[in-house]
Amino acid sequence: MKLIDPHIHMSARTTDDYERMRAAGIVAVIEPAFWLGQPRTSVGSFVDYFSSLVGWERFRASQFGIRHYCTIGLNSKEANNEALAEAVLDILPRYLAKEGVVAVGEIGYDDQTDLEDRYYRAQLALAREHEMLVMVHTPHRDKKSGTIRSMEVALEMGMAPQHVVIDHNNEETVRDVLDRGFWAAFTLYPQTKMGNERMVEVVRRFGSERIFIDSSADWGVSDPLAVPKTARLMLERGIAPAEVEAVCYRNALAAYGQSGQFSESDWEAPQALDQRELFEGNSVLRGQTPRVDGPPEIPAPADSIVIE
Repeated sequence: MKLIDPHIHMSARTTDDYERMRAAGIVAVIEPAFWLGQPRTSVGSFVDYFSSLVGWERFRASQFGIRHYCTIGLNSKEANNEALAEAVLDILPRYLAKEGVVAVGEIGYDDQTDLEDRYYRAQLALAREHEMLVMVHTPHRDKKSGTIRSMEVALEMGMAPQHVVIDHNNEETVRDVLDRGFWAAFTLYPQTKMGNERMVEVVRRFGSERIFIDSSADWGVSDPLAVPKTARLMLERGIAPAEVEAVCYRNALAAYGQSGQFSESDWEAPQALDQRELFEGNSVLRGQTPRVDGPPEIPAPADSIVIE
């Protein structure tokens, strides 16, 4: 079964992760623009970061047989620095037009402050102007009301529900999201947010329509194999293969395929892997022997897709 991880922060991951993900069936990833873990201090750091998402990271993924896409936006935590947020807003349009950018995101609320609301609305307006999809980060605190507010503001700003992915859902929010016609994405963390056992029951209860999963793996405690592990667990627990494929592949493809930048044809006929290629003079190899072969079939380490 082919798999997509439609929300994973690969800039924070290693090449070993790419190898294990490819071996486990992941053919494409979407990397949302994210915060640094500490406050950025100048707009130049955003320029370099956004440039890496559409440049180096896209190349790095290709060296391991995975197609890399991204979303570009000012995240909610950094929206609380007003001067910096204004400067970032000025540079966003140049990146929204880049190849492989599938949405504005991840944007939304964290503490649901006035500044977060202002820059969420401003970026929704940018999405409308550029006819783009939106990936919404729902708050970790006061999640239900924050999720409903995220959707109400998106509608108020003229976004069609089918053009908006509401991420970081749980059992408390999913019905509200589905009833309003939005896409419902679920982040699967090892101990927090949604575990894979809970996700099985969500699909059993709510079905697979407009629902999909992601790992949101980043520099914190997270698992880049959350999607394949959950796919396997769903099958073991009796979820129909067609529903598993929808939740772990088809629905993300349908949602982000609306961008015109995300197509199954991109990975159905992959190019031959040639690790002699360079990006601005740089290689992923650090002096090691390059692989030069046909479409990559990287063998899995023995424990790479064990469900914990």
